[in-house]
Amino acid sequence: MTKLTLQQQFGQIDIYLFDQLLKGHIAPGMRILDAGCGTGRNLVYFLREGYEVYAADSDAQCVEGVRAFAHKVAPALPASNFRVEPVEHMTFEDACADVVISNTVLHLASDDAQFEAMLQGSWRVLKPGGLFFCRIASTIGMESQFKQIQGRRFLSPDGAERYLVDEAILNSIAERIGAEMVEPLKTTVVQNLRSMSTWVVRKKLR
Repeated sequence: MTKLTLQQQFGQIDIYLFDQLLKGHIAPGMRILDAGCGTGRNLVYFLREGYEVYAADSDAQCVEGVRAFAHKVAPALPASNFRVEPVEHMTFEDACADVVISNTVLHLASDDAQFEAMLQGSWRVLKPGGLFFCRIASTIGMESQFKQIQGRRFLSPDGAERYLVDEAILNSIAERIGAEMVEPLKTTVVQNLRSMSTWVVRKKLR
């Protein structure tokens, strides 16, 4: 058998999601749901390693690509695990996943209402005690370098419009939805063009 390269084994996995694997926060036997999976770059390892994987994205072409890769490396998974639907309207059952991945998705919201719908849609499918991994654009570390468009929508120095949060907002959200921090909030400032925060929380047991 040909040994897989690291890139073949892990794909283009987000380095901060890889960090969660290294820390043991994501382990074999867990159900993984990627809410806004895009091309599925964060699912390569989980599919290869036999995790029960679910994914949704509003881009049909992306979902078809993920479905095709899953059929190749994890043929036992039904095609219905991969759905063409926005995260705010996912049809997966409540509390069906041990881990929900929300990677560079929530900042695509157009306004407060859509952000809340996307957040609640992603949170709904997470089991109590489950891990919510979120990478999201923020203003942290670059507070004076964004141009406000309307509400929480800002123009970033890289030319992109995004819905941006800050630490106070994330702390408020955590308290409101019943989330506890798994580790401190981490933020990476990318050459003063954009600011990306990694928010890892656990859904409190009721």
